Amino acid sequence: MSAVTVRDVTLRDGLQLTGKVLPAERKVAVVRELLRLGVPSIEVGSLARPDLVPSMGNTVEVIERLTPEELARCWVWVATPRHVERAVAAGARNFQYCLSASDKHNQANIGRSTDASLEAMPKAVEHALGAGGRIQLCIATSFTCPFEGEVPEERVLAIAGDARAEGAADVVVCDTLGQAVPAQVTSLVAKIAERTPPRRIVYHGHDTWGLGVANSLAAAAAGAAEVDGALGGLGGCPFAPGASGNAATEDLLFALRPGWLTPETFAALVRLTDGLLAELGEPNRSRAVQGAHSSATAFPWALAS
Repeated sequence: MSAVTVRDVTLRDGLQLTGKVLPAERKVAVVRELLRLGVPSIEVGSLARPDLVPSMGNTVEVIERLTPEELARCWVWVATPRHVERAVAAGARNFQYCLSASDKHNQANIGRSTDASLEAMPKAVEHALGAGGRIQLCIATSFTCPFEGEVPEERVLAIAGDARAEGAADVVVCDTLGQAVPAQVTSLVAKIAERTPPRRIVYHGHDTWGLGVANSLAAAAAGAAEVDGALGGLGGCPFAPGASGNAATEDLLFALRPGWLTPETFAALVRLTDGLLAELGEPNRSRAVQGAHSSATAFPWALAS
């Protein structure tokens, strides 16, 4: 389990439902602090239309302010080949090409059918690989959809195995609504590993029903190499009614204990979260952060003050 990495998605998925837009310089400062602490990869924003998702409106500026070395560890959410082109021009090299397993959510989120998104993916792959970058196939609503209900496993497996996604380095399995349970996550991740082209599997889970960490650990045990989280459990999807916060980065790290995480780096991460969420006026949903602020001071992971 300690070999499983955590990608922080605060600056994309985490900020989507917030009422406050963070300035580009503040986002860059958060990226640099996370990288300094040892977080291996970070999602820094999306190319979604700023009139629909205002908090993402300065993503290109954020990309432009980061160095090539920093961008090598950063990901950008995209949904069209044109998104990839724009992000490449700004300096990005890692792209998460997102579509939904359910047509109705894809229409609400991206404005086209799932098949149309798949049809456009080869051009997105061409742009990404042509720039020397990497691209992921990200499958939202892999378990349930707010408009269609349960999503059959075979639907997700068909998308993951679709020839039009050839060239994607990873497949990202998303529990967009946080309604999956560990047995479902284990089953789907294992089948993707067994029955689709060999790729690294990433699991993106929400904590709506309280199983964000449990599902992430189930995904890791079934073969996922990376799991997504957001500071303080921030986030949700503006186009998926009922979706709430992500699994908390702090909870995932506390559970997985990667080699770079020490009580000191964890304390610095907690303080970063405290400041950011206070600035945004958002609640902190991380149970590990709550534990760090407890009075159990004999425990090395609790904050000294």
